[in-house]
Amino acid sequence: MSARKRPEASPEGDILPDKPEIPNKLYFRIGEVSKLAGVKAYVLRYWETEFTQLRPKKSGTNQRLYPRKEVELVLEIKHLLYDKRYTIEGAKKTLGLKGKAIVLEKTALKPRKQAALFAMEEGIPLESWDEVRAELRAVLKLLK
Repeated sequence: MSARKRPEASPEGDILPDKPEIPNKLYFRIGEVSKLAGVKAYVLRYWETEFTQLRPKKSGTNQRLYPRKEVELVLEIKHLLYDKRYTIEGAKKTLGLKGKAIVLEKTALKPRKQAALFAMEEGIPLESWDEVRAELRAVLKLLK
């Protein structure tokens, strides 16, 4: 008899299901992903229509080729839908929040001064417009 692995506990105390070992390959065919995730191929094709992040490439013979990141995404989608019992919409929001967090980090890096200079609201200090004019004059001198 083989010894069963005990599921790992997450920091939140949830029991995480055993994640299958993903082979070290660049691309996986839909049948391989289906076996790894434990879902039918038609389920994966349906998930492609629902989750915009899931976009496998197609080979010359029109075979779906999933990169490793998308295989990991398939496993995460399966965990959300089957183990955590999320709806499709709930899983979309959960996966979408991760993407938005990255976008928010990138926008947070923009200088606040720039946003203040180009705000088109009433009551912008005159000094701000003077700075804009001075910068535009400097750009014009560089172009001449």
